[in-house]
Amino acid sequence: MTGGRWLLRAASLGAALLLWQGLTSLDVNLWLRFEQFPTVGEVAGAFAERAGTGPFWQDLASSLRRIVTGFALAAVLGVAVGTAIARSRIAADVLSPLLEVLRPVPAIALVPVAILLFPSNEQGIVFITCTAAFFPVLVSTRHAVGALTPVWEEAVLTMGGGRARILFSVVLPGALPGIFGGLSVGIGVAWICVISAEMISGEYGVGYRTWQDYTVIDYPGVFVGMVTIGALGWLTSTAVERAGRRLTRWLPARDSSGPVPASAARTRTWRVPGRSPRTPHPATARAGATGPRSGSGPFPEQTREVTP
Repeated sequence: MTGGRWLLRAASLGAALLLWQGLTSLDVNLWLRFEQFPTVGEVAGAFAERAGTGPFWQDLASSLRRIVTGFALAAVLGVAVGTAIARSRIAADVLSPLLEVLRPVPAIALVPVAILLFPSNEQGIVFITCTAAFFPVLVSTRHAVGALTPVWEEAVLTMGGGRARILFSVVLPGALPGIFGGLSVGIGVAWICVISAEMISGEYGVGYRTWQDYTVIDYPGVFVGMVTIGALGWLTSTAVERAGRRLTRWLPARDSSGPVPASAARTRTWRVPGRSPRTPHPATARAGATGPRSGSGPFPEQTREVTP
């Protein structure tokens, strides 16, 4: 990312903070009431005060531990179940009805179930977090695997590859862009549900502390919790997106300047053993293959256009 884009983003955030400061310091009350909102300075002071205490970092560690554990379980289960449903009719018939019934149920509505099932609040919150992130990963994986072209699988079978080779060399790498799309959505949904679960049944965590501040009418503390949640969500989602870009570096790079002109393309020729290479006619190269010519034998050279 260029320096100009970073500057534009920083300016956008600064403008939002200035607007917040202006509306709250002037006690604006035009349908929306800002007179009870804390100012940016008050929130910053409360944040600096909280950051110097042990409970703040304990709450931060508790929320991060819950989100990482629940999200990791959801990622593994979502990819495994989504792949199984997309590639197996038996798995689809057995699992899809139950999952489609459970998918519309909000994860936060499972708090009573978690309280009844698990012996501790910690395990219940991890369960709710995992459930929240599981379904976005499942759906994206199922669609990504189902959209793969069967030609790749047939090529591996032709070369003697088995099911394991197809799974790890074709299916999972080919579905990675779609899988990471679901993971990016899942981490955001997981944060929403872990904070809500901490507010309802947690003992520690950013959500628990934010709710406690609300009950004692500590509005600067409430905004400190909101800012902390936003920062943590942004950091974790950025980490997921960067991991996705790193693992899918083999994908063609998108050129923001537009399509590559035909004059910039180059033609690659595959040489048939025992034959001398030839440079095909440009019109033939654009067609994708050269046909048999007089004296060329039964194995014509194959050419295609490769965009650098």
